[in-house]
Amino acid sequence: MTGGPQVGADRVVFRLADHGFASVRLEQELERPRSGPALNRRDAHWELEYRRPQVDRMEYRFEVDGDSICDPHNPRRAPGAFGEKSVIEFPGYTAPAWLDAPDPLPPVALDGHRRLWSPPDTDPREPLPLLVAHDGSEYEQLSQLTRLIDHAITTRRVPPCRVALLDPPGDRDDDYSASVRYARVLTAALPQLAPATAHAGVGASLGALSLLHARWLHPGAFEALLLQSGSFFRQRWDRQESGFRRFRRISRFVGTVLDGSQAATPIPITLTCGAPEENLANNRAVATALRRQGYGTALHVNRDAHNYVAWRDTLDPHLVDLLARAWG
Repeated sequence: MTGGPQVGADRVVFRLADHGFASVRLEQELERPRSGPALNRRDAHWELEYRRPQVDRMEYRFEVDGDSICDPHNPRRAPGAFGEKSVIEFPGYTAPAWLDAPDPLPPVALDGHRRLWSPPDTDPREPLPLLVAHDGSEYEQLSQLTRLIDHAITTRRVPPCRVALLDPPGDRDDDYSASVRYARVLTAALPQLAPATAHAGVGASLGALSLLHARWLHPGAFEALLLQSGSFFRQRWDRQESGFRRFRRISRFVGTVLDGSQAATPIPITLTCGAPEENLANNRAVATALRRQGYGTALHVNRDAHNYVAWRDTLDPHLVDLLARAWG
């Protein structure tokens, strides 16, 4: 029997050929501890039977004698912010059909951390709706955002619009963690990106938190938000994140959201979060609070974890529907 994962409907058996390893553990983002469980040595292989969690796909690595490696017996790979991982697609998983759409035009650099994508044959002076994406370069590379938007425009599911791909101008963990300074910089920059009739925002993890924070402090900044796996940390649910240096600042802001009163200018806000994510509890709490305050809020739980492919796979229909709703 050769190495490699044996994938079934309700479980997967991981197998790694032994080359004199002292230990092998499964690295995954579905449960704690992240490094574990351990594989057991059997004959010339290491093996682990792993119950399928609430996901349709699973990214993983092996920790082999202290080093992290992809599965050499599994050719499937998934790109990620922290490097490539092996990936399993369980029976029933289907990648989005729009990935086969034609290549979009490349975005144009505005400066060192901002790029702008426009539909073909667009007059640069013509005001159009503008979608602002946090972690722009990474989001574009790993989730193919402009391919989706170009396809949605071509199929007339959203009106012609532009996409601004924004990278954090400084330290990401500081900029995106409920920073008043960054919220001011972001909202002040919006009119400079492109002539726009309206603004919407999309961000994941801390990028989602930062968008909600900016809109909370500057209610005129965005008319719609897609917040994916938002890092809405609170001590009650997120003690495992309490070592993050901006944890208290984030927690204070999220507490303000949870205790907020009726919104003066509510907007449509869509949240997505993976079923096994530790962020799910705080996303549910934030969605409930925003809904109570009058925001047109929906939370969609998807069957994946905290990764860019998961965020890519939720863009359609959730981003497309949100933009159609906000922009007509």
